[in-house]
Amino acid sequence: MTVHAPAPEAPRTHTVLDDTPVGPLTLVAAGEALTGLYMTAQRHRPPQETFGAPADPDEPPFAPAITQLRAYFRGELTTFDLPLALHGTPFQRRVWAALCTIPYGETLSYGQLAERLGVPTAARAVGLANGRNPVGIIVPCHRVVGANGSLTGYGGGLDRKRRLLAFERTEDALFPAEACG
Repeated sequence: MTVHAPAPEAPRTHTVLDDTPVGPLTLVAAGEALTGLYMTAQRHRPPQETFGAPADPDEPPFAPAITQLRAYFRGELTTFDLPLALHGTPFQRRVWAALCTIPYGETLSYGQLAERLGVPTAARAVGLANGRNPVGIIVPCHRVVGANGSLTGYGGGLDRKRRLLAFERTEDALFPAEACG
């Protein structure tokens, strides 16, 4: 998955996927690319009025995103392939792209991710960029943990992070098919 900067002239639209195991997800797009996936009560969630007009969930880019999210929650999809256009600094976009390389069901520490980026002393900066990820789950920021393996901050809340990691590490359906559309 490639993380691009959004085209400034593209109009923003949004739709809400209500029936997920982690609660409602607001999907935001600029033109044909996703720019956001926000959970309720998410830290760094932009104001609702910045999401643009409501859009048809059956139209691109929302339809493929919803299809892939439902497949993920059913345990049928381990990586996403969606057009993304993310607002962030060049460093943040590098971090977000690196998050996409963390395999499903595995974790890295902030320090390990900083080393992968070639800036081993930047664990704190990596953590800050990770926390500003505008498309959690799709860009799997939940797979980054503390140096000792402990669960540290997650914009969607530590309970959601714990559930997502447990889900990815087990073959048991923590998110049963009937809860995933």
